[in-house]
Amino acid sequence: MNLPTWITVSRLFGVPLLLYLLYQPSDRFRWIALAIFLISAGTDWLDGYLARRLNQVTDLGKFLDPLVDKLLVFAPLLCLIELRQIPAWGVFVILARELTIAGWRVNQTQISGANIWGKLKTVSQIAAIALLIAPLPASAQIFAIAAFWVSVALTLISGLIYLLPAPNNSASSP
Repeated sequence: MNLPTWITVSRLFGVPLLLYLLYQPSDRFRWIALAIFLISAGTDWLDGYLARRLNQVTDLGKFLDPLVDKLLVFAPLLCLIELRQIPAWGVFVILARELTIAGWRVNQTQISGANIWGKLKTVSQIAAIALLIAPLPASAQIFAIAAFWVSVALTLISGLIYLLPAPNNSASSP
């Protein structure tokens, strides 16, 4: 295994620790969980950058990276449902989009990179989860919930844009 793949795997090891910390009834544990989540989210960028920069893109890395990304997003979201911080149906919308796109990609001969909507979706999900994990005062929780709903909306928009066919510019109608 090369360095980028090790970084991806390290992100996976953070998930059980993150879940354990979220269930602890202490602000201190929540701050630690937030730090682990943000470091893990940051390593997602790092492993991809290093894989391209060091010319170490592998099939294993291409398989593990999106899988670990999904686990890093869904593990805290599912925990936050159980802790009654967010509704399950919002997380279901995110899950449905991710599974739909993953299934659609299986049949594609060429995979295109993320567009601006996919990047906005990812950033909004990370921001929302970070705000939901952070032990904010009750008066600030509205911002965490608003960020969650923005991420749900961007998840839907990015999924629709990904799946809808691009207009065919070569065909012109008289």
